[in-house]
Formats: sequence, C-alpha cells, structure tokens
Amino acid sequence: MLFFIKSKPMRGWVAGLALAYWAPWGGAAPLATVEAPPFNPGERLVLDASELKWIRENPRVVVASMQFPLYLFKNELGQWDGLNHDILQRIALMTGLEFVHRESFSPGQLLTMLENGEADMTANLAMNEERRDFLHFSHAFGGFGWVLVGRAGETVLHSLEQLEGKVLALPARHALEAEIRRDYPTIQLRTVKTYGEARALVESREAFATIENETSVHLYPAGQLQVGASLEGRWEPDYLAVRQDLTPLLGILNKALEVFPAEDMRALRAKWLAGTVPGPAPSLWQRVSAWGYWCVIAVALFGLLSVLWNRRLQIQIDQRLKAEAVLKDQLMLQRALMDAIPDPVFIRDLEGRLIMCNKSYEDLLATRFEKLRGTRLTDASAFPRATAELLHDEMMEQLRTGQSRFADRQLSFHGGLRDIHHWSVPFYGADGQLRGLLGGWRDTGRRGCRTDGLPA
Repeated sequence: MLFFIKSKPMRGWVAGLALAYWAPWGGAAPLATVEAPPFNPGERLVLDASELKWIRENPRVVVASMQFPLYLFKNELGQWDGLNHDILQRIALMTGLEFVHRESFSPGQLLTMLENGEADMTANLAMNEERRDFLHFSHAFGGFGWVLVGRAGETVLHSLEQLEGKVLALPARHALEAEIRRDYPTIQLRTVKTYGEARALVESREAFATIENETSVHLYPAGQLQVGASLEGRWEPDYLAVRQDLTPLLGILNKALEVFPAEDMRALRAKWLAGTVPGPAPSLWQRVSAWGYWCVIAVALFGLLSVLWNRRLQIQIDQRLKAEAVLKDQLMLQRALMDAIPDPVFIRDLEGRLIMCNKSYEDLLATRFEKLRGTRLTDASAFPRATAELLHDEMMEQLRTGQSRFADRQLSFHGGLRDIHHWSVPFYGADGQLRGLLGGWRDTGRRGCRTDGLPA
C-alpha cells in the first residue's frame, strides 16, 4: 500500500506521456518551410511621366497594417513580415517606392486611419460596398475564403442559415457585416474590436459563432472551438486598397501586379501558406500503433522507477532497523545500569507520574514496575497515605522552583519508620525544557545515622 501511495507522481508521468501522444494531432498545423526564388521582375515595368513624377514627389507610402498571421505580422525582432509584406517589397524593387507600415489594432481603426488620411493604402482589407465609397482596390491576386467557427461539441456549422436567431460575433466593420445585416436580419450581430475578442465570446458562450479567414483560423489551438465549413460563394480575392485621392498610386500598383511573375507569386504563397490547412486525421491503426508505442515506454519507465523506489524504501527500512537496534541496546544498557544501583531510584514526569524505576525500588516496595507505571504517589498504595501526600507535594513544589533536594530525613513506610538520605534533582530534555524529576534514597539507619524531628 505504501508503494502505491508513494508512486502517485508516476500517474502524472503516464498522463503526460499520453498527452504527448495526442498533442501532434491537435492545435495549429505546422507551417511549411518553403523558400521563395530570387526575384525576377520579368517584363520591364513601364510607367508614364505622371506616374514617375508622382513617385519622385511621394517616395514614401504609408501602409495601414494590422497584424494578420502569415499575411502581415511582426516577427520576433519586431519587424514586419508575411506574404503581403514580401509582395510590397517586390513592388518596391520594381517601382522605387518605400512602403512604411503604420500599425492598427482592429479593422475599425484601420479604416479610420484611411478615412482620416493618416495612411495612404493597406494590404489587409477585403472589398465591400462601404469600403468602395472611399477606397480604390487594385487588381486581385491570390485570395481566401471565409469559414464559420463555433463551439466544440455543438453541431458543425456549414451555412449562415444555421445562425438565424443566434448571436454572431464579428470585428467592427467586417467585410461581411453589411451583407449579413441585409440578407440575414434575424442573426444577432455583436461587434467587437478584434478577431481574438470574437473567438473569446464564442468560447464563453456569449456568442454562438464567429467568421474568420480560412488561412488564419487554423493557426490557433482549437481549445473550445471547432472550425466549420467555408461559406459557399464567398471567396475573397486579395487586394491592395488605396485612398481614392491617390489615383496615380493605384495605377502604379496595378502595373506592378500586371508584370509580377506568376511563378514568383505562387512561390511566395507557397512559402507562407503551404501547410496551414490541417492534413487528414491519422487512421485508427496509426493511433493504436502510436499509443501502443507510448504505452510500452510508459510501462518501462514505471517499472524502472518502481525498482528504484523499492530500493530506496529498502535502504530506509534497513537504516531504521539499525537505528532501532542501537536504541534497544542503549535502553538495555540504561536499564542494566539502573538495576545495578543498590539503592532505590525513580524517574517521574512533570505531573508526578512514575515513568521508570530500578529493581531496588520494586523490591523495597514489594511490587512491580508494571503496576506502578504512570501512577502518582497518591494513586498507589506503595507508601502510607500521609507519606505519599507529603512526598507528592514536595515534588510538585520542586518542579515549580526547579531546585534540587538533598536531605537526611525519617519517613514512614509500610514496614515502619526509616532513616534515609533522600535526594531528587530536576532533569531536562535536549531542548532545555524541564522534563521531570530523577530521585531516590539511601537507608542510613543501618549505619546508625538517624535524624529526628523530620515529618513522617
């Protein structure tokens, strides 16, 4: 039983091994490591005089940028990176423009920066009617779909019709917001600042679902969420969006996209987006085989640790048995020494209870220690009542004062009066605390040494 109690941490090890097995099949899909080829612009970019003049006068273009994993984000060095960043860098080499990112933290804030003229363009937006009122969109390149994200354990979502009468969480000014309000008025839209806040509302059951980009949705651990189907007929091409007052910039970007080598675009997309869609789940046989492998490892580790733990317990048991043997030897020696003393000797605790005596004490009182163990003088019949009360009171006073006592006196025993030399001293523990009294007496009457006048 002790072994199973002590081996409780091993159960945690086995559980950890099981989690290590299941971990590769959950969470985010790994990113493919694909290197893009060296840039080759292909056809020479041809710009007209007005466009070249605009570039000379406006060499820096401010890009409103929101972190959107794989498309645009800050790396561990705090520098902007991602698919859209690489595309802008290729366009910069083709045109001589310098693209400077200005960070925003939500779709609503990004749109406000463009409306207020704080930024010239963005690479983060999908097109809708609201945005076309104040933005121009470049030629399309690449693209993505929208997917529904609901709670784990619920019915897998595959259409907006399933959300009628339910709460749908979306970042404010989402590309699909106006369309959903128009075509699905029974869906209760709840707008938040970011995609992360929308996911949190679904996890906390304050919302039934949210909608995310099909590429980025697989980059986060599933947790309490599950990814549903893509929204049919809602494929969103990638665009570069430019303020409407910057028509020359739109023309420059469109010409750059037109001569952007198709193979380079495919290579860039493969570099960032390949491997983001989870592969097929492992077969039952693969799971069973892998599980059996980990079980063998777990059993082997458990057996090894069991052997080590049993060895440790055996060493402790051996040490304890040796210590007990030494202690028994010491007690036997102590007992032999006390019994070798010809005069009666006793040890009493702080309450006056007998905790040890020698054989002379037993012989003089004609009794056995087993009968007197734990008794006070007033509890036993070893002494006359008056003598027992007198000696008990003296011991309690001595324990209170901590003084030693050595006196020649005459005491009444059951066999009559005796002249004795009576002694008792306090004894202390290793911690310095008083533990009781050690005492005894020697019969002085045999030597003719009597002391009269002492109380009986």
